[in-house]
Amino acid sequence: MTAIWLVALAALLIGLVAYVQARRTARQLAQLTEMYWQLKFDHGELKARVAPATPPAPEPKQTFVPLTRLRRPSPPAAAGQAPTAAGSTDER
Repeated sequence: MTAIWLVALAALLIGLVAYVQARRTARQLAQLTEMYWQLKFDHGELKARVAPATPPAPEPKQTFVPLTRLRRPSPPAAAGQAPTAAGSTDER
Protein backbone atom coordinates (compact mmCIF):
# COMPACT_ATOMS: atom_id res chain seq x y z
CA MET A 1 0.00 0.00 0.00
CA THR A 2 2.83 2.38 0.75
CA ALA A 3 4.30 1.77 -2.72
CA ILE A 4 1.11 3.10 -4.33
CA TRP A 5 1.32 6.27 -2.22
CA LEU A 6 4.97 6.73 -3.12
CA VAL A 7 4.19 6.43 -6.84
CA ALA A 8 1.27 8.86 -6.49
CA LEU A 9 3.41 11.36 -4.57
CA ALA A 10 6.22 11.09 -7.15
CA ALA A 11 3.72 11.62 -9.99
CA LEU A 12 2.32 14.67 -8.18
CA LEU A 13 5.78 16.17 -7.73
CA ILE A 14 6.68 15.53 -11.37
CA GLY A 15 3.38 17.13 -12.43
CA LEU A 16 4.03 20.22 -10.28
CA VAL A 17 7.54 20.63 -11.67
CA ALA A 18 6.21 20.31 -15.23
CA TYR A 19 3.46 22.86 -14.48
CA VAL A 20 5.96 25.39 -13.10
CA GLN A 21 8.25 24.85 -16.08
CA ALA A 22 5.36 25.32 -18.53
CA ARG A 23 4.29 28.58 -16.85
CA ARG A 24 7.85 29.91 -16.96
CA THR A 25 8.18 29.00 -20.64
CA ALA A 26 4.84 30.63 -21.47
CA ARG A 27 5.91 33.84 -19.69
CA GLN A 28 9.21 33.87 -21.63
CA LEU A 29 7.35 33.32 -24.89
CA ALA A 30 5.03 36.25 -24.15
CA GLN A 31 8.04 38.49 -23.43
CA LEU A 32 9.80 37.41 -26.62
CA THR A 33 6.66 38.01 -28.68
CA GLU A 34 6.24 41.49 -27.23
CA MET A 35 9.91 42.29 -27.87
CA TYR A 36 9.60 41.05 -31.48
CA TRP A 37 6.63 43.28 -32.28
CA GLN A 38 8.24 46.28 -30.57
CA LEU A 39 11.43 45.76 -32.57
CA LYS A 40 9.45 45.39 -35.80
CA PHE A 41 7.57 48.64 -35.09
CA ASP A 42 10.77 50.51 -34.22
CA HIS A 43 12.47 49.21 -37.37
CA GLY A 44 9.60 50.50 -39.51
CA GLU A 45 9.77 53.94 -37.92
CA LEU A 46 13.55 54.17 -38.33
CA LYS A 47 13.36 52.97 -41.92
CA ALA A 48 10.79 55.64 -42.73
CA ARG A 49 12.96 58.29 -41.09
CA VAL A 50 16.17 57.25 -42.92
CA ALA A 51 14.75 56.63 -46.41
CA PRO A 52 11.88 59.04 -47.09
CA ALA A 53 9.26 58.13 -49.64
CA THR A 54 10.28 58.50 -53.27
CA PRO A 55 8.61 61.29 -55.21
CA PRO A 56 5.77 60.27 -57.51
CA ALA A 57 6.61 59.46 -61.13
CA PRO A 58 5.97 62.27 -63.61
CA GLU A 59 2.86 62.08 -65.73
CA PRO A 60 3.46 60.50 -69.15
CA LYS A 61 3.14 62.90 -72.06
CA GLN A 62 0.05 62.52 -74.18
CA THR A 63 0.97 62.89 -77.84
CA PHE A 64 -1.06 62.55 -80.98
CA VAL A 65 -0.20 59.53 -83.12
CA PRO A 66 -1.99 59.41 -86.48
CA LEU A 67 -3.59 56.08 -87.33
CA THR A 68 -1.65 55.85 -90.59
CA ARG A 69 1.52 55.35 -88.59
CA LEU A 70 0.00 52.41 -86.74
CA ARG A 71 -1.25 50.60 -89.87
CA ARG A 72 0.98 47.84 -91.15
CA PRO A 73 2.37 48.42 -94.61
CA SER A 74 0.57 46.35 -97.22
CA PRO A 75 2.65 43.88 -99.26
CA PRO A 76 3.57 45.07 -102.73
CA ALA A 77 1.05 44.10 -105.40
CA ALA A 78 2.16 41.40 -107.80
CA ALA A 79 2.21 42.19 -111.49
CA GLY A 80 -1.23 41.92 -112.97
CA GLN A 81 -3.10 42.29 -109.68
CA ALA A 82 -4.90 45.41 -108.65
CA PRO A 83 -4.00 46.82 -105.24
CA THR A 84 -6.63 46.18 -102.61
CA ALA A 85 -8.35 49.03 -100.84
CA ALA A 86 -7.37 49.69 -97.24
CA GLY A 87 -10.38 48.56 -95.26
CA SER A 88 -11.58 45.73 -97.43
CA THR A 89 -13.03 42.69 -95.76
CA ASP A 90 -9.99 40.60 -96.76
CA GLU A 91 -7.72 42.30 -94.21
CA ARG A 92 -10.07 42.08 -91.24
